[in-house]
This record gives sequence, C-alpha cells and structure tokens, in this order.
Amino acid sequence: MDLGIAGKVAWVHGASSGLGRATALALAREGAAVACSARSAESLEETAADIESETGGHCVAVPLDVSDADSIAPAHEQVVNYLGPVDILLSNAGGPPPGPFESLGEEELQSAFGLTTASAWHLTKAVLPGMRAKGSGCILYLTSSSTKEVIPNLLLSNMMRAAVVGMAKTLSKELGPEGIRVLCVAPGRIDTARLRALDEGNAERSGRDVAEVAADAKMRIPLGRYGDPQEFGDVVAFLASGRASYISGTSVTIDGGMLNGLLT
Repeated sequence: MDLGIAGKVAWVHGASSGLGRATALALAREGAAVACSARSAESLEETAADIESETGGHCVAVPLDVSDADSIAPAHEQVVNYLGPVDILLSNAGGPPPGPFESLGEEELQSAFGLTTASAWHLTKAVLPGMRAKGSGCILYLTSSSTKEVIPNLLLSNMMRAAVVGMAKTLSKELGPEGIRVLCVAPGRIDTARLRALDEGNAERSGRDVAEVAADAKMRIPLGRYGDPQEFGDVVAFLASGRASYISGTSVTIDGGMLNGLLT
C-alpha cells in the first residue's frame, strides 16, 4: 500500500531510541524526508546514518532538548533549512519521573510540565505557520494509555499527558478547517528502555523479580506480549499519511487490547 507520504517532511522527536526511532524509520521507509531530534547529538547522528543506510532516504539529525523552550524555534529553523517546511510532526518528549503525590515536589511538577506538556505547545507553535501556508499537515502527540486508564505510580505522566490530549482535541477543531489534522497516539506496554525501567522499579518496590513483574503485565494483554516499537512506528506512519486523511481529533491506542474501557 502506498501511503502517499513520499517527499513529505517529517520532524520526529525522541528519535534516538525507542518509539521515536521506530517512527522515524517507518516514515523514512515510506519515502518521507525525516529530521530526527533528541538531546544526544552523537546517538542522533548514528540514528540518522542508520536510517539513511537502511532506507536510502534522507534523514538528518537536529539535536534538541524540548524542555528548553528557547531552543525549539532555532531547531525548527534548522529543519526547514535542511529539508523544507514540516508536513508531519511527532511530538515525543519521553515521560516524567514516576512516584506518588507525597514524593513529588514543586521542582518535579514544573519539570514535568516543561518536558511533557509545554514542549508539545512550543513544537506546535513552531511548525504551524508552515503548515498553514501549505494548507495541510499532520500533528501527532505521543501520549500514553494512561490518558484512558491512569497508571499507578505515574502521577505526573497521568496529569501532563492528559493535558496534551485536551490540547490536541481543541486544536483539531481549530485547525481542521485549514486542512491540518491533529491527533494523539497512545502506546500501551511497548518494549522500550522506559518500560523496562518501570518494570524494574515495580520489581524493586514489590520485592519481586523483574521477570515475574513483566510476566504478570503480559498476562493482562490479550495478545500475551509487549509490543515491538516498530509496530508502533508503523501505525504512526499510517496515521500521518493520506490514507488516514479523515482521522483527526482522536487518540489512537496501540496496546494489544490491554485496556478494558469501551471508549479506548
């Protein structure tokens, strides 16, 4: 199936590993020119080189810490200079630290807001003028299954990602008449470094082996396993494409059937 994104410009965040890297690869395989951003310049350069080697496409590294709001506009300018105006944005900033309410203070609150919520706002501000000039575009926010069912011990993530969903829904109403789609992609338990770290934390708190914790988690997933990052990336590539041109204003959950709600 031709997704119709060959020649489009995609800006993917958190692209040095995990879900961001898988998304950058999926988009490049479909012929998009991809700008990869994350904090580590060295790992980004390796990622971009690997993607170019595998796909034969054009992939550039644009280092950026999205929690530094003042750095976003200059990074966006680099992307435009390298590749042209952005057609597809995946806002992906990783997750705030775990912990219950009593263990978290003002510093953690403000840091989580800057990392997860404000970054989505500032990235959108950066790419939107170019999308408006074209009369088209797709903005995707990487959230979490926690926006449908809160996850214990992830208070800050539960809070900040829910705010992003509210922004996405509102923007879909505002920008739809201009040909710009806005939606969220909500991963469940995908096998990434962050998920493994969360499993390790749960194991430590409960005094159990991490393999036992993971096995229990997989028992709650109808497909019986954690997702592969590339399965997530392929879904994002489809949602960003012309084949999904009537999907906007919603959260697409990629969780192997884990959630129980009727509205997931």
